Amino acid sequence: MFDINSYDYYLPESRIAQEPVEPRDSSKLLVMDRFSGTIRHRVFNEIMSLLREKDLLVINDTRVVRARLRGVKAGEGASIEVFLLRPLGGKRCVLWEVLVRPGRRVRPGQLLVLDGGIEVVIGERTSQGSRSCFFPEGTDVWRLMEETGEIPFPPYVHNRSIDPERYQTVYGVNRGSVAAPTAGLHFTPGLLREIEAAGIRTSRITLNVGLGTFRPVKEDDIRMHSMHPEECTIPEATAVAVRETKASGGRVVAVGTTVVRALESRAAEDGTVYPGSFSTEAFFYPGYHFRTIDAMITNFHLPRSTLLMLVCAFAGNELTMKAYREAIETGYRFFSFGDAMFIQ
Repeated sequence: MFDINSYDYYLPESRIAQEPVEPRDSSKLLVMDRFSGTIRHRVFNEIMSLLREKDLLVINDTRVVRARLRGVKAGEGASIEVFLLRPLGGKRCVLWEVLVRPGRRVRPGQLLVLDGGIEVVIGERTSQGSRSCFFPEGTDVWRLMEETGEIPFPPYVHNRSIDPERYQTVYGVNRGSVAAPTAGLHFTPGLLREIEAAGIRTSRITLNVGLGTFRPVKEDDIRMHSMHPEECTIPEATAVAVRETKASGGRVVAVGTTVVRALESRAAEDGTVYPGSFSTEAFFYPGYHFRTIDAMITNFHLPRSTLLMLVCAFAGNELTMKAYREAIETGYRFFSFGDAMFIQ
């Protein structure tokens, strides 16, 4: 259960999706019943047939930012990439947590000149491998990203001609993520209208996705792994909707592992979810008892990733890995632009 090798599998490179399907909701959908162990194959636009009238669909309305900035080392001209992770505040300057590539060539105190002419200073390395980055006082970093940054497509996606909007959900409004909540990429405005017309409620949370979520676990015992903190907000209306859904006998259906992490991080033993803004370093693996989530929509995740471990915690390791093997054998597309699962 805690052995990292239990979450490994072989994936042919041809199964890694290099571009999204059109339309969004035409992707494949593997339907897994975690109680009966049955596996069925559908198309995502048939999701309505799997939802029930009293269900609550919870989405993550975060939006991916243009987090990849380019620049040079002052006085040397060597090219450097600064990948912005999250703001850390600051009084006399604007402080962000970043990744620097190639990091080994940038010493603490190094001055960099970013595209656009902004000068920044890089700080010490953290235990997670990230760095602090000091921007001049008054710098609007969000605007800088919009003007000079690049959307950070995952490293396994080699097709760089993809429209950046296809790496955004159609409902994303709150900027802050460095990676997309990919389960939500399958929804279209028309499908959401259909869901609403059927009387199925939709509520929102915001979890700003960080790179730490997608990093592989390197420890042999997964319990030794530490998550990178991610910022979340659960509105009061969403907490109320979860409570009402539970009381009426409906299911809380999480669109993506980010929604699972946000809700379960603030859930009491009886399933009550508490609203508010907070950071979470929650890591869910087999043995965890889910308090709020009843069903989940998710993509197919990387081997040895915390996301795969979360799915295994929800559906069971044996059934999940069986579903992954069947998905590979039947031609499903994996990872960010790949196909989806509905687990109930």
